[in-house]
Amino acid sequence: MGENAWAYISTGSADELTLRANLAAFGRLRLQGRVLADMAGAQTRVTLFGDSFDYPMLLAPVAFHRLVHPEGELATAFGAGAIRAGMVVSTQASVPLEEVARQATSPLWFQLYLQHDREFTRSLVQRAANAGYRALVLTVDAPVTLRNQEQRLGFRLPPGIQAVNLRGMAAPPPPRAEPHESEVFRGLLDPAATWKDIAWLRSVTDLPVVLKGIMSPADAARAVAEGVDGIIVSNHGGRALDTAPASIEALPRVAEAVAGRIPVLMDGGIRRGSDVLKALALGAKAVLVGRPCLYGLAVGGGVGVAHVMKILRTELEIAMALTGCASLEAIDRSVIWE
Repeated sequence: MGENAWAYISTGSADELTLRANLAAFGRLRLQGRVLADMAGAQTRVTLFGDSFDYPMLLAPVAFHRLVHPEGELATAFGAGAIRAGMVVSTQASVPLEEVARQATSPLWFQLYLQHDREFTRSLVQRAANAGYRALVLTVDAPVTLRNQEQRLGFRLPPGIQAVNLRGMAAPPPPRAEPHESEVFRGLLDPAATWKDIAWLRSVTDLPVVLKGIMSPADAARAVAEGVDGIIVSNHGGRALDTAPASIEALPRVAEAVAGRIPVLMDGGIRRGSDVLKALALGAKAVLVGRPCLYGLAVGGGVGVAHVMKILRTELEIAMALTGCASLEAIDRSVIWE
């Protein structure tokens, strides 16, 4: 990967404290080993929104896969299908969502950013539904960002790479702020989604709606009340609010607030199969894996993506065996060494 691609994919917001916390928090958690468990018939299957997955890991939405591989999201979808993993395709994919769907052999979800043009957003949602995507993942935690590393390294999209799913959308209106006024409060936040938009989105689609970026128990409870179908505990991979806690630290309180009423997933810092086990023990039904899959894509294309997910699945199974858990239902807080 060149410095330009690395700046976009691997860096975080501001001082990158949350980016580093996502990894460090998993390291602080210890597992309680158990012995002599009967592992006959052990399995890792999970059902999410009507689809069955062989194991509780999906590919997280990441923009612009062609930054690291010429086939971009097509190669990623091939790798996901080869290892039978679900994939969440970004609004800012560098390959049209319909082409990705034609390549895919595993269930696809579509990650959505609400655009300033709500009618264009409606058409984007309809395109995803028509192409066979199985759920909408609305990212809600990054209406504005501060990514100093990207700025310092001068990140720019290379020629020929763009958010192709947004072609044809009218440009947003210019900022309203005068030079002496706040460009954040008078311009940048104008198209930002609010809770009212959740009701609107649910009114224009029959697909399950999952909110990505929930870190607060209060927001989790509000999401349930608003009728969403699932949430993803996420701090945007450390790319949104810096000094926010690690996703795994926020997960238990969010899961407690949801109380099993809708599925809770999480992302941020998954680097080992044992991390997946820890997330399931603290309340997640499944996890999403982001940067590792992009690194696999950069090194080995679709085969590299499949290899990364295979490593993580094998490590999860080993961790389950060594903690005496023959199924995902057997994983609970008792596997965490207190």
